[in-house]
Amino acid sequence: MSILSKYSFDSRLPLAGVAVALSAATLLGGCVVRATVPVPPPPPRVYIQPAPPPPPPAAYVAPAVDVEVTANEAPPPLPDYEQPPCPEDGYMWTPGYWSWGGGGYYWVPGTWVQPPRVGVLWTPGYWGFVGGVYSFHVGYWGPHIGYYGGVNYGFGYVGVGFAGGRWVGNSFAYNRTVMNVNVTNVHNTYNETVINNVSVTKVSYNGGPGGTAAVATAQERAAAAEPHIPPTAAQHQHVQEAARNPSLSARANGGHPAIAATPRPGAFNAPGVVGAHGAGTPPNAAHPGQPGFAQNGARPGQPGQPNGAHPPGQPGLAQNGAHPPGQPGQPGAKQPPKPAKPVKPKPEEKKGEHDK
Repeated sequence: MSILSKYSFDSRLPLAGVAVALSAATLLGGCVVRATVPVPPPPPRVYIQPAPPPPPPAAYVAPAVDVEVTANEAPPPLPDYEQPPCPEDGYMWTPGYWSWGGGGYYWVPGTWVQPPRVGVLWTPGYWGFVGGVYSFHVGYWGPHIGYYGGVNYGFGYVGVGFAGGRWVGNSFAYNRTVMNVNVTNVHNTYNETVINNVSVTKVSYNGGPGGTAAVATAQERAAAAEPHIPPTAAQHQHVQEAARNPSLSARANGGHPAIAATPRPGAFNAPGVVGAHGAGTPPNAAHPGQPGFAQNGARPGQPGQPNGAHPPGQPGLAQNGAHPPGQPGQPGAKQPPKPAKPVKPKPEEKKGEHDK
């Protein structure tokens, strides 16, 4: 081996050591650098305002489907009419009211309706004046009677609550003091005096000029929060039939509809239809041969009917006002001879008698 080769071999040793030393220094230096870099400060905290608590419940919670329609004018006064007799057990009375459509008010006749299920009562709809307009609040079925504006619809609906009947188990009992029921068809009845603390008026709306001033009571507010059942399909059909009947328009009948109440929903031409006082004779108002009351409260076929007819076979005038056949006054009948006029004495005879 030459001296050069030996020198070259020996010279590599210090170079390798230098490389190892430099590598170690680099690693140590890197560790020192990373350790001396300052940690970045945390991001500044941003204050987020918590969500406000939910508002307290309103004093009066209206039913789900509340306002049906609005109008710019007040509804007419409620017409005065008699209640047709209850057709059979289980039917419940729903008062008539004014609805809006076609540019004016029309009357929805009161009627007897089958409830959607056992144990529910009908809270009538009502008009209320709010925000410069009249809004109709839809009626509903529920376990208790709710708020209906203090409107006195009659027949147990005196403005607050309902005094026309109550549920007794699975059967509905009718208060005959305020309900027109025929005991032949209806068997669950009772008599209970109703004390009316509300002034009896024909006002058909709440609030506004001339409206009722009633506010919801605690019991009515509680009833409003209960589960409700909307009007039945038969009730919807009843309203639609009324909207299609031009004679029920307030402009046509002057507030006195000839069909003020019906024995069943949509039965506008059925026997037992009742007209408002002051209106024309409703179609088939009296039901011949059946118990009930006509518009003036007289039973059909008895003296005092609207046409003044007496029962058949009884003395009196017939329906057209003519006398029975073969009686005086009947056209073609033999007339009795007229009595002879008394003969007045001549003046001469009087004079002679005076001289005596």
